[in-house]
Amino acid sequence: MEYRDVFFDAYERIRQVCKQSADGLSPEQIYYRIEPGANSIAWLIWHLSRVQDNHVSEIAGREQAWVTDGWAEKFGMEPDPSNVGFGHTPEDVDAIRPESSELLLAWNNAVIDRSQEYFKSLDSAGIDRIIDTSYDPPVSVGVRLVSVISDNTQHAGQARYVRGIIERVGVDGQLGG
Repeated sequence: MEYRDVFFDAYERIRQVCKQSADGLSPEQIYYRIEPGANSIAWLIWHLSRVQDNHVSEIAGREQAWVTDGWAEKFGMEPDPSNVGFGHTPEDVDAIRPESSELLLAWNNAVIDRSQEYFKSLDSAGIDRIIDTSYDPPVSVGVRLVSVISDNTQHAGQARYVRGIIERVGVDGQLGG
């Protein structure tokens, strides 16, 4: 197995957990927060997709899908390339309200598709290319892609956890008992 195949597989697994987390849920369910200040499924999947879009786009030397492909407008937000969710307040989390789980998952799918397309172009020199010298040791493309996997996997798992709570206790009377 080539390293690019490992990246492709890891990002595909993130896609699957996001689908398991949000598929078929109502807007009220994807906005549900288990307690004040907690993150919703909508915010978690939006955020992990924004981080991936931001980081992989930077590595690939291209504009972010959030800005150029109309995703910000679809979410009713400004196309600010720096807004990836870091430092969001509870009010900012609550403001992430895609019209449906289908839109949320379409956003995630678009980002992962773009990432996987980029992986096709990776070679050994590309994966070892240093992209950030502010760390010791400096960060390579490969290390950054693994960092995105780590961040995305944690947030996808959190979204799946919230889905489990929704299924047990019910939100909006559609799931749970």
